[in-house]
Amino acid sequence: MWPAYKVFWTSFSKRTAGSLIPLGTDEVLEKLEDVFQQPFNTPTRRTVVQHVIQSYQRLPGNTLLRSFRVTYKRHVLTMDDLSTLYGQNWLNDQVMNMYGDLVMDAVPEKVHFFNSFFYDKLRTKGYDGVKRWTKNVDIFSKQLLLIPIHLEVHWSLVCVNVSKRTITYFDSQRTLNRRCPKHIAKYLQAEAVKKERAEYMDDWKGYFKMNVARQNNDSDCGAFVLQYCKFLALELPFSFGQQDMPKLRRQMYKELCHCKLTA
Repeated sequence: MWPAYKVFWTSFSKRTAGSLIPLGTDEVLEKLEDVFQQPFNTPTRRTVVQHVIQSYQRLPGNTLLRSFRVTYKRHVLTMDDLSTLYGQNWLNDQVMNMYGDLVMDAVPEKVHFFNSFFYDKLRTKGYDGVKRWTKNVDIFSKQLLLIPIHLEVHWSLVCVNVSKRTITYFDSQRTLNRRCPKHIAKYLQAEAVKKERAEYMDDWKGYFKMNVARQNNDSDCGAFVLQYCKFLALELPFSFGQQDMPKLRRQMYKELCHCKLTA
């Protein structure tokens, strides 16, 4: 039966809505179980399937796969970028920023998503280093500001509720980064001064959201942050946890390829 993998794997890449979306290991295992009516999700069979997938990816004829690009606005994702959504890889800035823009564009009047390099620039250069980043955006007209935080190898999120004057820190490892909300509060105050919005110069309060699902590995922090962004923007209750990350990673992969969020 093992040769059937190679026959099946000719459908490794499927075309839908003009996008080339490589299938993941779990999708192949699910399809094999459906076709052969046997359990395939065992350690031994999973290893064989992964080996076949990797062998197929290395074939000389797969130049189309290697040259695949997703373009959305100013974003360009390569297969290397998208592959950070495989397994337990760390998400990179390119994936974070394009997905954040998809979230923002789903509710453009409500949400502003800040580039993942924003906070590091703010932290190291102060307000002068980022004051031009919102020259064409009135952040105080938005309901939510989503600010991804990338410190060394860990992702977390700050969500600013403008009308409530709250700065909430979300961290799937529940790390208390007390400096971060303070930096954001100072930024908001400086932005209010620059934009002459006196009503937003004071009364900002910082919170740490502790009752959120917690990751139990060292690699899913970025995936958690993107889900926080999506669920906050769409006003959905957090209904995901560590056990959902493999499925959600595959879903985000497809959303990026289609340049559109799914419900």
